[in-house]
Amino acid sequence: MSTKKILLAEDDSNLGLLLKNYLNAKNYDTTLVRTGVDAFDAFSNSTFNICIFDIMMPELDGINLAKKIRLSKSEIPIIFLTAKNLQEDIIEGFISGADDYITKPFSMEELLYRIEAILRRTTLAAKDGPYKIGCFVFDPLKQLLIYKDQNIKLTTKESELLEVLYQHRNEILERNHALKTVWIDDNYFNARSMDVYISKLRKYLNKDYKIKILNVHGRGYKLIC
Repeated sequence: MSTKKILLAEDDSNLGLLLKNYLNAKNYDTTLVRTGVDAFDAFSNSTFNICIFDIMMPELDGINLAKKIRLSKSEIPIIFLTAKNLQEDIIEGFISGADDYITKPFSMEELLYRIEAILRRTTLAAKDGPYKIGCFVFDPLKQLLIYKDQNIKLTTKESELLEVLYQHRNEILERNHALKTVWIDDNYFNARSMDVYISKLRKYLNKDYKIKILNVHGRGYKLIC
């Protein structure tokens, strides 16, 4: 199996080196940079399987770095490292295109678990796709939602959530099941971020008035198509 490549941006030199050495020991080829600008340069000049960004960095913070990467049409998974645990900060992180977050202090094992879970999901995605959803074609492997001649590039989380909704189409998708499938953990912050992603998917799909993502009070969601 080929070695997976990680782009790690962490301005704390001690923590950054500790993480780099740990991930290298776990057979991940890890590139360490200390600023958001250096991270974007490294991203632009090489190929990585996953990014891990500290939010609080000089020159270019992790959230704006993630936004720049998403504007480049990249679907690469992004994990945020953050000392912030306020609801607004975490939601902003997901809106910017992050796939997961981990608050400091954290254990190396927890970070490794989250990396492996995201890479496993992205590797196993789209076994049965593309899918027809009303007037759309959804290709989870390419993370594309296609409407006529328009291609909508989805983030990893958007794609995973839409795939779970499709697999439970026209029936109730239990909220906790969706959280544990896509976010691993069904905590409050992840639940709020899922609401944000549901809203984004509704906006993408509103070109076909027959498609609905309904809230089912106390249960979850239902994709009607």
